[in-house]
Amino acid sequence: MMATEKNKQLEALTFWQLPIQYKPLEGGMTNSNFRVEHGDKIYFVRLGEDIPEHGVYRFNELAASRAAFSCGISPEVVHQESGAMVLRFIEGKTLKSENLRDHSTMEKVVTLLKKCHFEMPQYLPGTTLIFWVFQVIRGYANTLRKGQSRMIPELSRFIEINKKLEKTVGAVDIRFGHNDLLFGNFIDDGLRLWLIDWDYAGFNSPLFDLANLASNNEYAEILEKQLLEMYYEKAVSPDLWKRYFAMKCASLLREAMWSMVSEIHSTIDFDYVQYTSENLDRFENTYANFNKL
Repeated sequence: MMATEKNKQLEALTFWQLPIQYKPLEGGMTNSNFRVEHGDKIYFVRLGEDIPEHGVYRFNELAASRAAFSCGISPEVVHQESGAMVLRFIEGKTLKSENLRDHSTMEKVVTLLKKCHFEMPQYLPGTTLIFWVFQVIRGYANTLRKGQSRMIPELSRFIEINKKLEKTVGAVDIRFGHNDLLFGNFIDDGLRLWLIDWDYAGFNSPLFDLANLASNNEYAEILEKQLLEMYYEKAVSPDLWKRYFAMKCASLLREAMWSMVSEIHSTIDFDYVQYTSENLDRFENTYANFNKL
């Protein structure tokens, strides 16, 4: 959708009772986001349809966003209609990777994650998606083959690695996960942290959120072990470390394959080829270290 069409869609939302002033917000790789002034109130608006090739369904995002507000970790959804969601705007600072490597911030993030994992299901409807990264990777491989991706020659190897990683992770506890812990999805309002953007939310292993957080924000090994100790409240055993490491590899492979799929399907103005390359390099380095365990 072109910028002018997005503007028209935003202006046409039935929520507005007064003239609005708005500006686009940077950083979205899946949605188009806006800061909107409506009278004396400020709102955050996300424009985006379902994205089946990525498993993004707006009914699920809406349910997760409402549940996250109900347990106090995300802003309130005040309006929803086809292709759009309006939330209360959080005045604050979007975090950077280096912020998420600060020990005190890590403790706050763990508190947020535990609320997500253990409290959000109380507020969710009976039908909610699951996000099993190994199945996501298998689905991406099928999508890439059908789309004649430039990466087709690599897919058989990725699927074999995926099998190995899934076997290593083994049986898991099932919790409700955010599943997209990029630094831009955390906001610090000066008093507390907020967790936003529930596009990929679904039931999963807590290991994925922990590995995703660490891999997206380039934690050193000592920070990774501190993160696991904070979350599980015990020392990190060799078995937990290996299972976590396998999940980290899967997180990086999924991110790279997400970008490969976006190369052939997304209309967002973003350099997905470069993003694919960066994430593949990080995956290969991490997988090489996994094989040394």
